[in-house]
Order: sequence, then structure tokens, then C-alpha cells
Amino acid sequence: MHGGLDVATGEIIPLVAAIIGLGVGAQLLAARFQVPSIIFLISAGLLLGPFSGFIFGTRLLSAATFGAEALPAIVGLSVAIIVFEGAFHLRIDRIKEAPSATLRLVTVGAAIALLGTAATIKFALGQPWDLSFLIGALLVATGPTVVTPILQVVPVRDRVAAALETEGIINDVSAAIIAVVIFEVVILQDRAGVAFLRDFASRLGIGLLVGLVVAVIVYYLLRYVDLSPGNAPRNARLLAFAGALVAFATADTIASEAGVAAVATAGLVLGNLDVPYEDEIEAFKGDVTLIVLSFVFIALAALLEIDDLLRLGLAGLVVVAAVIFVIRPLLVFISARGDRFTRSEKLFISFVGPRGIIPASVATLFAVEMQAHGLDQQAQLLVGTVFLVIFATVALEGGFARYIAEYLDVIPMRVIIVGGGQVGRALAERLEDRGENVVIVEEEEQTVEHARNEGYSVVWGDGTDTDILREAGAANAKTVVAATGDDDANLLIAQLSSSKFDTNRVIARANNPDNVEAFEELGVRTISSAMATAWAMDNQIERPALAHWMTDVGRKGDVQEVEVSPDGELAGRTVEEIGPKLPDTCLIALVDRDGEVEVPGPDFQIEGGDRVTLLGKREAVRDAMKMCNHE
Repeated sequence: MHGGLDVATGEIIPLVAAIIGLGVGAQLLAARFQVPSIIFLISAGLLLGPFSGFIFGTRLLSAATFGAEALPAIVGLSVAIIVFEGAFHLRIDRIKEAPSATLRLVTVGAAIALLGTAATIKFALGQPWDLSFLIGALLVATGPTVVTPILQVVPVRDRVAAALETEGIINDVSAAIIAVVIFEVVILQDRAGVAFLRDFASRLGIGLLVGLVVAVIVYYLLRYVDLSPGNAPRNARLLAFAGALVAFATADTIASEAGVAAVATAGLVLGNLDVPYEDEIEAFKGDVTLIVLSFVFIALAALLEIDDLLRLGLAGLVVVAAVIFVIRPLLVFISARGDRFTRSEKLFISFVGPRGIIPASVATLFAVEMQAHGLDQQAQLLVGTVFLVIFATVALEGGFARYIAEYLDVIPMRVIIVGGGQVGRALAERLEDRGENVVIVEEEEQTVEHARNEGYSVVWGDGTDTDILREAGAANAKTVVAATGDDDANLLIAQLSSSKFDTNRVIARANNPDNVEAFEELGVRTISSAMATAWAMDNQIERPALAHWMTDVGRKGDVQEVEVSPDGELAGRTVEEIGPKLPDTCLIALVDRDGEVEVPGPDFQIEGGDRVTLLGKREAVRDAMKMCNHE
């Protein structure tokens, strides 16, 4: 690695501030242009590192900037925070969305990635098998640091997101441990080859045990110890943060790279327990992770030598092409065979396999140690290959993920609510509870802030503006609800949605009951605020049990209408045949066939295209909906 500026302590402070500033700027640009922030972070790192060397003759940022001992420690603790945050967000119920495919992705798929990448490097770059397998092990990891930013701008279905997130978390852990074992057993020849599996198992076991112990201790403190009534949320955030660092440091001290498994385990366990102040912990760790992620990606990209990339030549591009266009699709289609993924979803998952922080950080640390053992050429090839694949996958897959998703039509259709007031937010809450992809459009700044603070996706602008509706996703909306307090605006929104975007269902709120007839004469389905209130009161008077049931939707009971797909489990069966197959506490209340609605008898046969109304307990209704239509 080339030398950089000999930065004194006083000069490090503005440099660190600049890195953090660039990191925050990268996040803002990513949000503005709807592309993963990693693209801008790597660009900033190149600017501070190799590009500044070309301009000034010496680098602004190099390995010497922080010192040989400090950089590995900074990177290690940063990785701990990033992996913990990713695992904390990984919910078991989301993993169940694609159980068999997820398991195969992290076992069969990871093995295909390892063997395929190693073979490609062996024959394309002409390297020995030991180095080929080392690089192949590092490039197994996709990782939450690069997958999560993509999923933030590409809102795919839960089953797709769950598979990608789970793969990233688990492969980060397994790839790091396998790479360390290969590095020590084969490259440095510290142990006999027979020790490989024992080394891997011991590191994984240590990580799992330490992570579980730390998670139990943190959970006990959060749940059963009074953390001070006045500062309990703050103390809960700090305790979770400290737990991640302690888990990493303890496990990593016992066995190198066991810390990654420890923080992943601690995060996964805590994230799936009913811990107090969970929302505050998530928000705090999310903000910390953004800063840490920005710092580490910029720092690691700055250490890269452009010569290491150029030295690979055409053979390096062959490796990149094989990883992106051959190995990744192969492992995805084998892993997801016979599962509930559509062909388009499999193609999208095949395209989303960017490499991230674990390969970059571990490869950098390996290179330093290899150079200390006189393996300079191998170190250069290791870093060059890993970073070339990272750059290519992040740039291509991160930059084009949204366009690919739109082309493959894997983004679920949206429900757009224009008007973020109490009515709009109440409706959004109920729709999101049943899994709809909801976007609110609001013009008032204070209301926008309020809705965003409650966790809703909000587009700030005038809902009567065609460009604003397009930005909100009206071109891919199945329903547009005009719910503002202005009837003229609601009518215009409804007409634009129907004429400009050909939306399937448009519903308008009529604040003045006298406008209902005029709205409906123009073909707009209209809900009168006054009539809706009267209906609710009438239900409370005449049908109190039903009114209570409907008010309680989303908490205990649920009523949902869903279309039966021709290949669904209910199609072609009578209600009597379907009854035993439905979850307990769920029944078919109504069937809508071509606009004719009736209460079905036991001999009524459900057909594809029917819309059935399911009534029952919340989870039972959700399970029955999946039986009707896998989408």
C-alpha cells in the first residue's frame, strides 16, 4: 500500500469530520435519487484516497492516517454495530415468509457461491486453489450493509425482502468465519488441513454462545430492572448498544472473527424478544449505524490501490461477469426451486447480490497480514479482486435495482392516500396492518413531519399535481384515495388518477354531503364524511356486536376481501370442502362473483376470480388470504 500524509493528531480531527460529513451527504443524495448510499460512499472514499493521490501527489487518507493498530480495531467495532443492527431488524415471522428458500440460500446457495467463485478465480486468474478459495469465501457474503439500502428504495414483497435480509445476515457470519479459517489453515499454514472443520465449528459455537448469553443478560436488565423512570428509554438504548460491543469484543478475544457470529446472534435474539423501548432502540441504532457505515466504507475505499484493480485486466472482468450473471442466478434458481417465489421474483433476487462491508474489511486486514509474511503479490490480488467485485456489484445492482424491479414488476402495487390528516393516517394504519404498500401525499409541512414521525412513507407536495402523483407511484397504484379536506381537490385528484394513470380503484372523500351526487355522476366512487359518521353511529345503536368487531379490526378480529387466484388452494372446491382446510376461527362470509354478492351455502363452489370475504381472528384471516392467493 502506498504511503499517505503523516497526519498529526490535530489534523485527524478535521479529516474525520470531513469523512462523516461526506457520509451524511451520501445518505442525503441516496435518499434524493433513490439509489443505495453505498455508491456515493465508495465514490467519496476514492476521492479521499487514490484520486487525491493523483491530484496532490499524496493521499489525504491512507492506512497510516489512523495507525496500523487503530484501523483494524475501528473496522472491527464498526462491523459489530452494523451486523447487530441488521440482525436486530430481522424478525422470525418475516423469515417464515420464505422458509425453505431461505435455508437453501444460506446452505446450498452459499456452497455454490464458494465453489463457483473459487473455480472462476482459479481458471480465469490462474491462481492456486488456496488463494482462490480464500477469495471465494469472502465473496459469499452479500450482507445487510448493501442489501438493506437497496430494499429501502425498492419496496418488494415481504417474502423477497425476508430471503435477501436473512441471506445477508447469515452469510456475513459464515463467510467471515470460513475466510478466517482458510486464511489461517491454508494461506498461513498455521494448522493442519484436518483442523478446518474443527476451527470453523469452534468459532461459530463460541460466537453463538457468547451472543446468546449477552442477549439474555441485556433482556433481563431491560425487562426486570428499573432503568430509572426518568431516563429509561435512553438507558435502554445505551444498554443495547453496549451489549453489541461487549458481545463482539468478548467473542473476538476468545477466537478471531467469532465476534461477528456473537453480535449477529445477540441482535437476532433481542430483536425477536418483547423488549421494552424497542422502537427507541431501533431508531438509535439505525442512526448510529448510518454514521458508522459511512465512515467505514469511505475509509476502506480510500485504502484501495487503483493499480490492484488495473492489474487484473480482462480476467478480472471475467470474474465479475461470472459472479453476477452465472453464479448468482444459478444458486438462486436452485435454492428457490418449488417455492412460492414467482419467476420474476427469482430473477430479481438473482440480480440483488451486492458484496459489502465484510469482504472489504476482512480482505483489507488479510492483506496487511499477508504483506507482513512477504506475500505482497497475493495480497494485491486478494484486495484487487474483492474490491473489483464489490464496486461492480454495488454500482450495477445498487444503481439499477429499482429499474430492474419495475421492469420485472416485483414491486407490489401501492395504495396512495392523498391527505395526511387524521382520516388519511387512520386509513393508512389499517391498510399497512394488512400488508398493503401505502404512500401518503401531503402538502402541509407540519402534517408531513407528523406522519413521517409515525413511520409512514410520505411524499411532500400537492396531490393535484401530476408529477407529485407520479413520484408517489401512481403509475403502479391499484388504489388512490383522495382524502383531503377540500372537495374540489379531491375531485381533481380522482379525475387525474383515472385519466392519467388508469388506476383500478379511485375513491374520493366528500366533506360536503351535497357534493356526493355530483362526484358520482362523474364516475368517482365517493364516501361522504357525514354519511360515514351516521353509518358508524347507526351500527353502534342497532348492531353493537358488529360495530365492536369492526372497530377492533387489526387487533383481535379481522374482515378481509381477497380475490381467489385460479391456482389458489380454494379454487374449484365447495364451501363444505374448504371448511376443514380453513384455519380455525375463520369463515367465508360473502362471495362476489361478477358483481353479484351472496352468502355461500355448503354446496357453493368457489372459482378463480371470485372475491371472497373472510371473517375471523386476525392471524387466521391472514393465513386464509394466503390460501386464496399466494401473492
